[in-house]
Amino acid sequence: MSERKSGRLRLVLLGGAAALAVALFLMVGPPKLLAKSETPEFCSSCHVHEAQYEAWFHAGAHRREICVECHLPNENMPIHYLWKSIDGMKDLILFNAGHVPDDITITEHGREVVHANCIRCHSETVAMISQERDCTDCHRGMMHKHSGVIETR
Repeated sequence: MSERKSGRLRLVLLGGAAALAVALFLMVGPPKLLAKSETPEFCSSCHVHEAQYEAWFHAGAHRREICVECHLPNENMPIHYLWKSIDGMKDLILFNAGHVPDDITITEHGREVVHANCIRCHSETVAMISQERDCTDCHRGMMHKHSGVIETR
């Protein structure tokens, strides 16, 4: 194995171990910390997510839902908390290292998770249509940046 691949593997394993440690800390750590970390207020406590929070809070079509309902996998608890840890550690590291972009965009994995959660919540509504296309292709008003905006193609 090349030195570069070995270093990358080590970094991935270290990141995974750190994410697991954070997940365990949240589950068995201070009371109510896990529940608090799933609130929109917690997600917006990092100043880079303020715009997303404001869009959700003031005009979001899903104001009754919390961030993790859309943005984390919800097919089972272990996967949910694994990705909660991974995403949380990534956000924490990027924020503290000063590498957060001004324009936050969703990753390809994040887009797949949101799509799966749209289908999960709206399964009866979408049962008769193709579920291959991204829901936000038509429902752009659901995205934070376009929340409350009616757009046509």
